[in-house]
Amino acid sequence: MPNHRIVYSTDDSLITENQETIVDNSINIDQNIRLHLDRKKGGKIATVIRGFDQTDDRLKNLAKRIKRECATGGSIKNNEIIIQGNKREVVKIILEEEGFKPKISGG
Repeated sequence: MPNHRIVYSTDDSLITENQETIVDNSINIDQNIRLHLDRKKGGKIATVIRGFDQTDDRLKNLAKRIKRECATGGSIKNNEIIIQGNKREVVKIILEEEGFKPKISGG
């Protein structure tokens, strides 16, 4: 087993044997993603993200990232991500980084 590895290279033609090309075709920019505010029991506010087409692990991973970066709890129900608190601005930035075009709706 060799004791050397290339950590960083500016040479684009260099291809290592462990390198894989990752293409994510599941991003659909045309999805109508909306960020809503919803009042729950006891006057608590939740940010609801609606309009997702997928129901797979990608939605779970996206919800996990949003919860981690907002430092709050949340859940997934009926293809909607529910985040505790008014976090619409932070969620909008995260969704834009993921390739979506969300719109803030409601008050």
